Amino acid sequence: MKITDSKSFGETVKRRRKKLGYTQKYISEFTGISISFLSDLENGKKTIELDKALAVANLLGLDVELNERG
Repeated sequence: MKITDSKSFGETVKRRRKKLGYTQKYISEFTGISISFLSDLENGKKTIELDKALAVANLLGLDVELNERG
C-alpha cells in the first residue's frame, strides 16, 4: 500500500495490528510506548514521533520504504 500521509500510515498500522490480534495495551506493554501514542498514531495525528511510529510498524511486520518517484 502506498502511504501518502499520516492518516494512511495510521490506518495501515491499525489494520495490521487487528489482523494479528494485538491490542494497543499488548503493544504498549511489549514496547513501552504509551497507549495514547498508539491511539494517536492509528488516528493519523500529525505530531507523532517518527522513531516510535517506525518501531511499531516494524513490530507488526510492516516494512517502510522510501523510493524515488520516476
